[in-house]
Amino acid sequence: MKIKSADFVISNSDVARCPNEPIPEYAFIGRSNVGKSSLINMLTERKSLAKTSGRPGKTQLINHFKINENWFLVDLPGYGYARVSKRDKKTFQKYITNYFLQREQLVCSFVLVDIRHEPQPIDMEFMQWMGENGIPFAIIFTKADKLKPKAIERDVKTYLDTLTADMWEEAPQHFVTSASQRSGRDELLNFIDDINEKFFEATKK
Repeated sequence: MKIKSADFVISNSDVARCPNEPIPEYAFIGRSNVGKSSLINMLTERKSLAKTSGRPGKTQLINHFKINENWFLVDLPGYGYARVSKRDKKTFQKYITNYFLQREQLVCSFVLVDIRHEPQPIDMEFMQWMGENGIPFAIIFTKADKLKPKAIERDVKTYLDTLTADMWEEAPQHFVTSASQRSGRDELLNFIDDINEKFFEATKK
């Protein structure tokens, strides 16, 4: 897939105000400081489409970006950052939950995890919740440039083995990426492109 256009549409905390167009939507979510904004900018080849920050927890709204005029990329707030107040955490959790449970246009979510870290309870709990609610998702391992190839292979295997041991008969689809090296971009965009083709074929019937 070639990204020809990537435009910001709206930021809000109310699922009812999200765009109402009948086109596929992909949500990106992960713990704060996982490299989500950098990944989105790398995928879209826009340096500042998603705002990056040295301060974790910067994204605090549902942000919609329209890609190639035929699908939405959704940048969701990070979770698990201690400096966000308990009141704000509850607010974020509520509208994130509402988004996943109510958003009919959502065809796939991407849960981002830092490849350097062992499976974190908050990520595992979130993926379990996604599975229990029938929300399709794939895992994106970020910051692969921080490890050597053999370490990447070992750590990904360990992570997926943990998932299949604790929660899943089969591990979810996964991608290994590096925003700085642009690795994993083609694989991820091709995955989205394949889903889009099936989506639009189904709507023609």
